[in-house]
Amino acid sequence: GHITGTHLSINVMTLGGIAVAMGELVDDAIVDVENIFRRLKENNCRLPIEDCRLNNDEPNLQSPIGSRKSNLVVVYEASIEIRSAIVFGTAVVILVFLPLFALSGVEGRLFAPLGVAYIVSILASLVVSLTVTPVLSWYLLPQSKATHVEHDGVLLRFFKWGAGYLIRLSTARPLSLMLLTWLMVAYAGWELSRLGRNFLPQFDEGSVQINLTLPPGSSLNASNQVSAVLDKKLQEMQKSDKNPDGAILHFVRRTGRAEMDEHASPVNTGEYILSMNPDVQSHREEILKKLLAELGEEAPGVDIEVEQPLAHLISHMVSGVYAQIAIKIHGDDLDTLQQLSEQVKQNLQTVPGLTPPIIEPIRQTEELHIRLRSDDLAFHGVTRAYVAQIVQTALQGEVVSQVLEGQRRFDLLVRLEENYRTDYANLGRLRIDLPNDRGQIELRELADIGEGSGANAVNRENARRRIVIRCNTQDRDLASAVAEIQQRVQNNVVLPEGYFVEYGGQFESQQSATRTIGVLAAISVVGMFVVLMILFPSVRVVLQILNALPTAFIGGVLALVITNQTLTVASLVGFISLGGIAVRNGILLVTHYFHLMKEEGEDFTKAMVVRGSLERLAPVLMTALTAGIGLIPLVLGGQEPGREILYPVATVILGGLVTSTFCEFLIHPGLFWKFSGQDAMKLAKMGSGADELADAHD
Repeated sequence: GHITGTHLSINVMTLGGIAVAMGELVDDAIVDVENIFRRLKENNCRLPIEDCRLNNDEPNLQSPIGSRKSNLVVVYEASIEIRSAIVFGTAVVILVFLPLFALSGVEGRLFAPLGVAYIVSILASLVVSLTVTPVLSWYLLPQSKATHVEHDGVLLRFFKWGAGYLIRLSTARPLSLMLLTWLMVAYAGWELSRLGRNFLPQFDEGSVQINLTLPPGSSLNASNQVSAVLDKKLQEMQKSDKNPDGAILHFVRRTGRAEMDEHASPVNTGEYILSMNPDVQSHREEILKKLLAELGEEAPGVDIEVEQPLAHLISHMVSGVYAQIAIKIHGDDLDTLQQLSEQVKQNLQTVPGLTPPIIEPIRQTEELHIRLRSDDLAFHGVTRAYVAQIVQTALQGEVVSQVLEGQRRFDLLVRLEENYRTDYANLGRLRIDLPNDRGQIELRELADIGEGSGANAVNRENARRRIVIRCNTQDRDLASAVAEIQQRVQNNVVLPEGYFVEYGGQFESQQSATRTIGVLAAISVVGMFVVLMILFPSVRVVLQILNALPTAFIGGVLALVITNQTLTVASLVGFISLGGIAVRNGILLVTHYFHLMKEEGEDFTKAMVVRGSLERLAPVLMTALTAGIGLIPLVLGGQEPGREILYPVATVILGGLVTSTFCEFLIHPGLFWKFSGQDAMKLAKMGSGADELADAHD
């Protein structure tokens, strides 16, 4: 199936976007219903309007209790009161997700579907909260007994009691708490710098891929002979009636790939796909280490790599190399490149946390060398291209026509007979026609013919020869492994003039994606600042709301540290997503402060700040709890196959929600009281930009 209106299929990432948004889908409705519920309770505690009249004529405006409004009016006013906060809060949440669509490469293909599913879900919840929720609230809430009870529930009273201490502490020591917050931010930044870095989380695919590379030029029979030995070894580890605890369920082997295949490879290469037994008690890493050691003993001289199929393909898509780390040496002379690659390989073999490094298979093979002599070519009046064409036709053949046999066509190929094509000693007798019917001469009169050796392949990148040493990480993060490799190569390998080293693979993509996400995060913050300036045209107020970002950052980093995760593109996406969710709570808090001053006549006092914060405690806690509860299944089941890439996203968001929600009542009220006095009173008198827009709409 597909998501309606898009070309995206229903897959792990689109479902993941919905799963990440699951807890937030009800946030807008929670804010709306809670405000309506609270206003209905306040209204029901007032006297009926007929009991508040003087002389049965005019309403008593001096009544200490006030007149009761109709339920429809209360629901309408309560919904309008909170509408700007809902709309702008959702706009901020969506805004921070938009830069994800600027990601390119593998990371873009992975996270763009997640972003689309998330944004569509959040927009749908916004529409429902603005249309259906008020109607259902008017229909259901007035009949609820809870709206006729003056006091709050036991649990909410307990939370308000605890939050009251935090809020009063916040207004009493705002500068000290802000300093403490930024010290915690600095500590979180230090912890972040110590985290390992990988491109993507490690996948648990339930299968393993073993790659074999024999010396270049090895025949299909030679590959099959080596594979037969490995087949027998794998069968010994296979689960069966005699071996119920076998680590392998079944396996398949492929030797070489066809020339038209996207990943074409010669017959000296092969690969196994092993389906692992999930019931085995041993850790998979231990099994793979043991398997790699035993296979190396069974097939000496054969390069063996062990990885997972999806990781294998991602590495190839990212850099064209089937490995996480690719050290590319560029230069002109192939012999020098091979010498340098051997030096690099020796230095890599003692780096902890790396699989055995493998040099790109370039070997010296026997060749037939035909060197044309320029003087003889000129004397006889023939060109190099002319002679080369004749030699190519003689050895490889040339299609001159087609033969029709029934409904089938066959190419008619002209070339020397088999015994002449392989008789290099007599190849010099090949006759060459001279132009202008001047007769024929033998090839040996134009060229020196002999056997020699040369590289079986010469690979180039950006018009320069290069050779690649590849390896994978094992129980180690990518960034620290590459850093140690760079240090060792720089200290121990002397590069001649004109030669240089490049580091590619997933490491290169990880660095590029990190830079891109850093720029996108800055753009998101600027976008949030602009949106908030529309709602609250005061730099001081906006900066206080944005203070939720560093408090959320603290929780996100600590969550990664506690769960022992590395910093990946997925966790960076989690930090971006967290920003909008954290800022929305600040919007709810500040809009209520202004509502109290503008609509209910409150002065800018500590009492107003405390009252506004306590009245917003319930919706802020409920939205944070629902968002967090929605993420718990992703966090608890993060190691299961298919959820690995969502696990860091959910972990960061959940950790950031905890700290940002706590600091929303410990830090934000004090900042508003300390720094917003004049701006708050001015905005309360004139009304915020959002209120003016709402009034104009009404």
